[in-house]
Amino acid sequence: MTEITAHHGLLNDTKLHVDDTGGSGRAVVLIHGWPLSGESWKYQVGALQAAGYRVVTYDRRGFGRSDKPLTGYDYNTLTDDLQAVLEALDLSDVTLVGFSMGGGEAARYFTKFGAERIHSVVFASAVPPYLLQTPGNPDGPLTAALAAKMTAGLTANQESFYEDFTTQFFSVDEKLVVTEEQRQEALELALQSSKVAALEAMASFASTDFRDDLPNVTVPALVIHGDGDATVPFEGSGERTHAALANSELHVVAGGPHGVNVSHADEWNRVVIDFLAK
Repeated sequence: MTEITAHHGLLNDTKLHVDDTGGSGRAVVLIHGWPLSGESWKYQVGALQAAGYRVVTYDRRGFGRSDKPLTGYDYNTLTDDLQAVLEALDLSDVTLVGFSMGGGEAARYFTKFGAERIHSVVFASAVPPYLLQTPGNPDGPLTAALAAKMTAGLTANQESFYEDFTTQFFSVDEKLVVTEEQRQEALELALQSSKVAALEAMASFASTDFRDDLPNVTVPALVIHGDGDATVPFEGSGERTHAALANSELHVVAGGPHGVNVSHADEWNRVVIDFLAK
């Protein structure tokens, strides 16, 4: 593990916690979902490393073991943080894997930095193209009322909010499809987050429009999503992202919740590793 400093001006340095398996294989950078940390990839790191890849995970600012500043939770800044990781480790020919909120950094990356360092990209249960339902985005799966309810719930009591959220995260048709131990592991990671960061990041993933970013994705892409995802419903997100990316493959995990990389880890890993080999 290491600490990488993302520089945003003299007074805005942010230390990011990074775990890097090292090795000579092509790099796969895993960008975690909200409100977790890089530790949420525990079922992927070993499998990807065994397949010959160098695996890098990092904790988004405000979450896990990274610094928890009061600002910087917009996607432009978060994507600058991702670039800081790639530059500090001198990574190229990278596959970005953006899970849920992390799909936003993956999409915005191509607009800000192009594809020079990137080999391919995976949108995993990801929030693009645009989560919030608006008059100009009627297919957005997140209504303004639900977004306001989530904000109020987290503001009032983060412990009870995360109890409910992690249950939905791993449920299909309101039935938990992982073990209680696995849900508790996610809950523990969520509680490591800064409340300020969690609220600001929630506002960002809810309201950021990535529709203009997706045309800039010029590398091969995989969209992988559970068809039972109640947190980021497939029809309003993954399905639309796949339709927007001409050079993309789609894999829908039958019976998969939002946290499908945990509930269906073997299938998820197999599909992603097959994609990486192309």
